[in-house]
Amino acid sequence: MEGSFISNLDEWIKMQKNLLATIKDMEKKEEGAEEDRLDLILASRVAFQHMMRTLKAFDQWLQDPMIIKHMPREMLEDVKRTSWAILEQLLELDVRHTSQAKELITKLGKEGKLDPLIWSRPPVEEQTNQPRRGTFTTM
Repeated sequence: MEGSFISNLDEWIKMQKNLLATIKDMEKKEEGAEEDRLDLILASRVAFQHMMRTLKAFDQWLQDPMIIKHMPREMLEDVKRTSWAILEQLLELDVRHTSQAKELITKLGKEGKLDPLIWSRPPVEEQTNQPRRGTFTTM
């Protein structure tokens, strides 16, 4: 069992390193290039998909008794410190982006410039107390 477990870890590390190298190569190629809106959306979605996959795996990792039984405190502190920094950046992105989107949609709604195929009624008439996304619980 130990051999297959180590083999799986090696495979995961190899896959993540390959993905990291691919992303870095793509960033170099895209430097100075003007990406269109679809490219920007697709790149963001790919990033989010990989982040969700990695976060889910990390969460499972931290629930695995074989791992947490032997993980030293320093590793756990590193995971906590880094994950909180990532969370903070993600929350800042979400607040910034959601605020900007709200302002833009409100402005376009007032100007009558929202696509009627997407917006059946002006967004200012919508309930303002509804959350933008569904809530989730951690337990």
